[in-house]
Amino acid sequence: DGSIRLWDTESGACEATLHGHRSAASALRFAPSGAVLASGSKDCDVILWDVVAQAGLFRLRGHRDQVTDLLFLDSGKKLVTCSKDKFIRVWDLDTQHCLQIVGGHHSEIWSMDVDPSEKFLVSGSADPELRVFRIRQSAEEGEDWNKWDALKLFGEIPRQSKERIQTIRFNKDGSLVACQVAGKTADIYRILDETEATRKAKRRLHRKKEKASAKAAAAEGNGSVIDPSPAQDSQNPTVVVTDVFKLLQVLRTSKKICSVAFSPSNPPKGCLATLSLSLNNNVLETYSVDNEKVSKMYSVEIHGHRSDIRSLALNSEDNLLMSTSHNAVKIWNPSTGDCLRTVDSGYGLCSAFVPGNRYGLIGTKTGTLEIIDINSGNSIDVIEAHAGSIRSIVLIPDEDGTVNARGFVTGSADHDVKFWEYQLVQKSDSDTKHLSVTNVRTLKMNDDVLAVSIGPTGKHIAVALLDCTVKVFFLDTLKFCLSLYGHKLPVLCMDISSDGALIVTGSADKNLKIWGMDFGDCHKSIFAHTDSVMDVKFVPKTHYMFSVGKDRTVKYWDADKFELLLTLEGHHAEVWCLAISSRGDFIVTGSHDRSIRRWDRTEEQLFIEEEREKRLEETFEADLDNAVEDRYGQKDDAPDEGSVGVPGKKTKETVTATDAIIDALDTAEEEEKRLNEQKKLQNTGEGTKSKPNVIMQGHSPSEYVLNAVSSVRPNDLEQALLSLPFSDALKLMAYLKEWSLIPLKVH
Repeated sequence: DGSIRLWDTESGACEATLHGHRSAASALRFAPSGAVLASGSKDCDVILWDVVAQAGLFRLRGHRDQVTDLLFLDSGKKLVTCSKDKFIRVWDLDTQHCLQIVGGHHSEIWSMDVDPSEKFLVSGSADPELRVFRIRQSAEEGEDWNKWDALKLFGEIPRQSKERIQTIRFNKDGSLVACQVAGKTADIYRILDETEATRKAKRRLHRKKEKASAKAAAAEGNGSVIDPSPAQDSQNPTVVVTDVFKLLQVLRTSKKICSVAFSPSNPPKGCLATLSLSLNNNVLETYSVDNEKVSKMYSVEIHGHRSDIRSLALNSEDNLLMSTSHNAVKIWNPSTGDCLRTVDSGYGLCSAFVPGNRYGLIGTKTGTLEIIDINSGNSIDVIEAHAGSIRSIVLIPDEDGTVNARGFVTGSADHDVKFWEYQLVQKSDSDTKHLSVTNVRTLKMNDDVLAVSIGPTGKHIAVALLDCTVKVFFLDTLKFCLSLYGHKLPVLCMDISSDGALIVTGSADKNLKIWGMDFGDCHKSIFAHTDSVMDVKFVPKTHYMFSVGKDRTVKYWDADKFELLLTLEGHHAEVWCLAISSRGDFIVTGSHDRSIRRWDRTEEQLFIEEEREKRLEETFEADLDNAVEDRYGQKDDAPDEGSVGVPGKKTKETVTATDAIIDALDTAEEEEKRLNEQKKLQNTGEGTKSKPNVIMQGHSPSEYVLNAVSSVRPNDLEQALLSLPFSDALKLMAYLKEWSLIPLKVH
C-alpha cells in the first residue's frame, strides 16, 4: 500500500509508519548520517524522509516508471536513482533539482551501487553488460567534465549470464562487487587499485603492439601495406574499465537466488570477503570469497519448510504441531516455535495425529498413506491406500465425542472414501511390533473427493465432491442422508460444529455457507474472502469459526449471527490450512509464504461495531486516491522534468487531523466572539461576566488551537494543513504571529 514502517531492531516494535507513496515501495536507502531515508516506489516518485521527525521532507518527480534502486553521494548531498524507464537520475538535495539524466541502457535498470570511496558507480539491467560510471570527485577534475555532471561513463563490462541483473552490491572496503542475476548465479568482480590497473593496461598495450608487429611482418612478406596504428605512450597508457574490473569468481547455487549481501564485519583470515545469499527455497547460505575459489562456509536450513505448508495438525494435548510440505513432515513445539523433528516424506496434503500422540498419519499427493513415529522421527510404514491424491484424513470419534482408537477415514481423488482400522504388526526381521492400518470399508462416490468431515458423535459423515455438492451419509450404515448444493464452484473445506447442529462449507467461489445438519437447509451464504476459501474450522464447543483463503487473510466469524468478528492479516501469500487448539485459545495457520503463524486469543474485549468501523475506515482510505476529483479531474500525462512535490498523501489519519483542527478553529472563534462581546458590555457597564467554554479547559483561543495543531503527528501535519478549507487556513494564519513569539513552539 506504499506505507513504510520503521522498526526498533532491539525490541522488535514498530516505531513509526510513513505514508506518502500511492503504490508499493520498491527501494529504500538510508543516508550516511542515518537521519534521512530515501524511498522509491512503483508510482515513479522518490520521497525523502526525516527519520528523527518521522515526517516527509519532499517528493522528487521525473521518472516514468518504477524506481528500482537509489543511493546517496557526496555525504548525502546528492541522490542517484535508477528506474525501469532505462534512465539514471542525479538529484541535488539542497536545491531539490535534477542535475543529470544518464541514458545508455537498452532495457530496464534493476540495480546499482557505489563503492565506499565513491569512485565508481555500477549499474545493471537486462543488457549483456554492466555499465560503470566514474563519479566526479571535485569541481576542478578535468576539462572534459560538464559543469553540472556528477557521473561519466567509464565503460562496459561483458557479463557471463544472459539473465537480467537483480542486485549489485560492493563489499565493505570496495575491493569486490557482486552482481546477482535473476537466476542461480552471481558474478564476483575484483576492483584493482591504480597501480595494478596501470600494470594491466601496460601488459594489454604490449600485447597489442606485439600483435601489430607480427601482423605488419606478415603483411610485408605478402607485399601489402598496413596503416600504422596511432602511437600510445607505453609508460602512461589509457586505463579502460576492463583494466580495473576483473572477473574473480562465478558463484552457482542449486536454487534461484533472491538477494545477496556482503558481511559488514571483517572477513576471516585468508579470504577477501564473506557473502551471504538468500535462496527461494527459504535457505540462507554464506560463502567465503578468495582469489582461488568460492567455498560455502555454512547454511541455515534446519528450521522451516522449503516450500508451502499444505496441512497442519495439533495433537490432543496441544503441545505438538505437525506440518506437511512437498518433501518433509516437521514436528514443532507450538509454544516455543522450536522444530523438534524433521521426517522425509512424500508431498503431504493432509495429516492427523493417531490417538495417543505417538504416531502421525500423512496423506500424500501420490495416494500413499504414511505412518511416522513422532518420538524417533522415522517413517515406519507406507501403504498404497488410493489411486489418486489423498485430500482428507479424519479421525472417527466415539459416541461421547472423544477420539479413541476406532480408526479414521480418508478421501481421495480416485472417487473413494476408505475406512481404516489400526493394527499392530511385527516385521520378520524385528521382535517389536509397530503400528499399521488395514482397510475395512470403502464408500464409492461418483466424483473426486475434496474433503471429508465427521460429526462429533460419529453419527454422520459429510463428503465434498468435485461436482460442487456435499453428500451426507450415516456413518454406521453408509446410507444417504442429505445433499447440500448451492456452491457455484467445488467445496474445498468444511467442518461440523461440536454439537452437531451446524456444518460450514468453504468453496472456490469465495463463499462460506452455513447449513443445518437436521434438514440440510442453508442458514446463510456469506461472501467471505476475495479469493478461494481454503480451510474452515469451528472453535470447539462454540459456533464461532475461523476461515482462511487465498486472499492471505484469516477471518473470525459468528455462525449464529452470521457476522465477521475479526480479520487477521500477516501472511504474505495464500493461506492453505489452519488448526485450532482443543480449548480454542490459539490457532495456527500455514501459508504459501512458507511460514507457520500462531495467533493467540487475548483478554481484550472485542466490540463488533468498532471492528466494523475500522473496516469502513480502511475502505475509505483505499478510496482516497480514487476520489471523484482524482478520477475526473485533469491529469498530467507525465510529471514535469525534475519537479518537486509534497511528500505525504491523504490518509484517514490526516483527514481526522484536519477535522480536529477545523473544530478547534471554530471553537476558538466562538470563544473570541464571546470575549469581545463581554468586553463591550463591561465597557458600557451593562453586562455581567459570562461563563467560559468548558471545552477550552481554561486556555486562551490561541493556546487551544496551538494544542490542537501540536497534537497532530509530524508525518501527518503537512497534509492535514493542506487539506484545510481556504477560510479555515486564513483563520489559522491569524494565530501564526502570536505563536512565533513562543520559542519552544517554533519549528
